[in-house]
Formats: sequence, C-alpha cells, structure tokens
Amino acid sequence: MTGPRRANQGGGVQSIERAFDLLELMADAGGEVALSELAEASGLPLPTIHRIMRTLVTSGYARQQPSRRYSLGPRLIRLGETASRSLGSWARPYLAELTEATGETSNMAVLDGDQIVYVAQVPSQHSMRMFTEVGRRVDVHATAVGKAVLADLATDTVAQLLGRSGMRAQTERTITTVNAMQDELGRVREQGFAIDDGEQEVGVRCYAVAVPGAPAGAGISISGPEGRMTRIATDTIIPLMRRLAKDLSAELRTTSHSA
Repeated sequence: MTGPRRANQGGGVQSIERAFDLLELMADAGGEVALSELAEASGLPLPTIHRIMRTLVTSGYARQQPSRRYSLGPRLIRLGETASRSLGSWARPYLAELTEATGETSNMAVLDGDQIVYVAQVPSQHSMRMFTEVGRRVDVHATAVGKAVLADLATDTVAQLLGRSGMRAQTERTITTVNAMQDELGRVREQGFAIDDGEQEVGVRCYAVAVPGAPAGAGISISGPEGRMTRIATDTIIPLMRRLAKDLSAELRTTSHSA
C-alpha cells in the first residue's frame, strides 16, 4: 500500500481528503484491512483513523468485520456503477474512432479490486465479432487490457494483486505464474502495448494500451478473431490507440478539474 496522495489542508476539507485516502488504501489492499495497516500506510494517528472509519461505517462506505478488520462498504457500489456509466459515455467517441480505423470491436475497461471490468464498447460491423458485455468482470492476468494496466503499477503491487487473485488458466496459453507475468509486463512497457494471444478465449487476439494517469487504472483495447487481428498493422494502429488514450485521459482530467 502507498501513503496519502493529497496535500494536507485545514478543517473539514482535510478530513474529507483523509477519508478518501483511507478508502483508496483499502482498495489497494484488496478491500479489507486492519487499523494498524491503515496507520502504517497512511502515517495518520490511530485515533484519527478510528474516528474517520467510524464515520465511514455509519454512512455505509465501510464495514467492520467480526474480526475487527474493515472492508469497503455497500454504498460504494452505487457510486462505482454511476461513475462507470459516466466513464463509458466519455469513452465511446474515442472507441468509435478506433473501431472505424480497425473494423474490430473496441473496449474500455478499468481495474476494480483485483479484476478488470468493462465499462464501454463499440462493436465491429463484421458478422463474426467479439462481444464483451459492458459490466463483465474478468481476471486481470488473462487479458491485454489487464496487462496494460498492470504494466503501470509497481512490481510489488503487481505481485500482491496476482497473489490475491490467483492466476487460473483460462486457456493453454494463459500466463499462470507471477514471474512469467513480470517478464511479460517488462515487454509491455518496452513495446508500449499489451497483447492477449488466445489467453482469455481460444482463437481471439486483443491489443490494448493504458489510459495514462487514470486514477483507478484503465485501458482501451481492440479484439477480434485471431485470423483478422494478425493482419492489423500494429505500427500504425498502436500509435492511434496511444493517441486516443492520451486524448481520453486529457478529457477526463479536464472534466474533473472543472467540477
């Protein structure tokens, strides 16, 4: 887990920022932590953390387990679902441009806990096409967009996430060890994009890039039958995907700053 990411301010604003910091630290830890873990990661005094967590529990944004550990609360689900819909609406024009350029299905997905969830899609016009339903959750290690997001994380964070989620084989090509995935992520960073070569579904290939600066970890991808996808010129399409991801990131930042 990492420490607070916001500058301290006075009064109620500081309390709000600290509450969000603690929620983010809980998410980084997989959704459940002890007070001592929050104190170590945040640097805040235990009485301060206890007061904030008591408020979050009362409002439904956190839960206290019988073990006395704290977990993320059910009221966050509605906020997350609404945010995902908004994110999807912002992403669709960029995905439409990508689908028009490639002829293949384009998606946007975000890291949610230890899994990837798809939040937007523009389908291919081909009769044989890939459908990944908006809202579908998949294991992070077996998808191109998951690899693209993981490649932006610290090595120890990746190891912790994969250790919690496990690395179940989806196909015979799925990467199933942390060391092999770390090697794969090194290649993703070097080449600037990720590939799922039949690792999630047999006969399906996917290319993905991360959306830079996305607070929760996000990426955009194109996917289709392996035979068609191998004919796509990555030296042309990947720069387009990176440009679209950068433009989408800029729009998300502009929207959040104008709020």
